[in-house]
Amino acid sequence: VDVFQAWCGPCKPVVNLFQKIRNEVGNNLLHFAVAEVDSIDALEKYRGQCEPVFLFYTGGELVAVVRGADAPLLQKTILKHL
Repeated sequence: VDVFQAWCGPCKPVVNLFQKIRNEVGNNLLHFAVAEVDSIDALEKYRGQCEPVFLFYTGGELVAVVRGADAPLLQKTILKHL
């Protein structure tokens, strides 16, 4: 989940990375979503930050958090949890 604030917007550059990985591993294993922290109370702790935050869930459980648009780290995290 790409967690963003309305004034900053979602991190568009990593969308291509997620699409590339999704094509490589298959559509059923990886799902990408965006969530605006200002409209979701459960994400309140991520408000007021100026860097992208990516939340990784497996089986409904939060398994990893990556701060910043670090493509190699994002890819490593995705592949680790698949």
